[in-house]
Amino acid sequence: MKKFLKNYWFILCMLTGIVGGCLVGVFAPGFGGKIEFLGTLFINMMFCVVVPMVFCSIASAIANMKSVKRAGKIMGVTIATFLVTAAIAGVLMYIVCRIVPLVDGSYTIVEGEVGEALGFGDMIVNFFTKPDFAELLSRRAILPLIVAAVLFGFGIQMNGGPETKTAKLLEDITGCIMKTVKLITFYAPIGFFGFFANLVATYGPELVKDYSRTLIIYYVMSFAYMFIFFPLYARFGGGKGGAKLMLSKLFRPAAVSFGTCSSVATIPTNMEVAEESGISKDVSDIVLPLGATMHMDGSAMSAIIKVAFLFGVFGLDFSTDKAILAIIVAVFSSVAMSGIPGGGGTGELVVCTIFFPDHLAIAYPIALAIGNLVDPPATMVNAAGDYVVSFIVSRYVDGKDWLQKKLHGKTEA
Repeated sequence: MKKFLKNYWFILCMLTGIVGGCLVGVFAPGFGGKIEFLGTLFINMMFCVVVPMVFCSIASAIANMKSVKRAGKIMGVTIATFLVTAAIAGVLMYIVCRIVPLVDGSYTIVEGEVGEALGFGDMIVNFFTKPDFAELLSRRAILPLIVAAVLFGFGIQMNGGPETKTAKLLEDITGCIMKTVKLITFYAPIGFFGFFANLVATYGPELVKDYSRTLIIYYVMSFAYMFIFFPLYARFGGGKGGAKLMLSKLFRPAAVSFGTCSSVATIPTNMEVAEESGISKDVSDIVLPLGATMHMDGSAMSAIIKVAFLFGVFGLDFSTDKAILAIIVAVFSSVAMSGIPGGGGTGELVVCTIFFPDHLAIAYPIALAIGNLVDPPATMVNAAGDYVVSFIVSRYVDGKDWLQKKLHGKTEA
């Protein structure tokens, strides 16, 4: 018992905070809404360290690599894996939506005003760059920050790589930031208590209203995808023992992402479990921050179910060609919003602009409501999946038997 408590005391504290928050949200929703600030304190502290951590960890990982070729290989495999898993998730959700109709009755929709949509060129510019360096120093510019970190890392490589003072400084700063993250993490159980109390108090009643059928299907699919496909990915990436190891660590990033609705805020936890799993530091330092803005399995599923629901509302057929377009749109429209809780509604606006340009004022409020309600499980699949993808990337970068070597080394030690 003492050994169990020593190993799992923090997880038990997190579970206590989550369960306690849910009970408060159910039986005292008024009070649950008032203690949201407890969770906000946690997310704000996380956001304060995330921006420098992302920049320093990525730049340091690339700068300190002995081989530029290895850095390029890690990034190439990572992005390819993100695209494949997002496509799988989107196709699965499309199949479910075709089998189980999302809309049985009619809806009375109140029209609203919708702002002008961004053009494709403006969208690309805003996703990957900022006009001023100061604008990079924000969680709302995580993807441009990553682009800058990658370029800076390769610039250091060209100037001497690990031998430069800059590379050593970045590595030292990254280590200090991670220690700071550990200090903040001790507050997590209290933060989760506030988050889940407000989450249940705010969205609980909505689950039994007009959108209940769609929401239930999405929540079920999210957990089914996580517990069926994540082990398959881990088994493929880590070989024998990969799925078991992954499942033993999965709860922590899943709980953080579900509670905070932020992939960016989950980066520190993902890095901790990746290190405990034996993932190479240079792999985790690139895969996990990159995944926070580009790994979109949950968002792909979310986009598909939103579009399917709206097609049902308007009495249209959600055909295969439209589904393929929806998956592509989901990946590109969500790529810059995944690190922000709720995504600001931009992803929903992009989807509605493409599929329902003549009914934006009707389609957008529906998509926005669904997006807000499925944000917790969508972020959970996105962010917890980043950790799982690191298994696949390790397979191609460190060899098929990377995990067995790590486990064998621990056994000998």
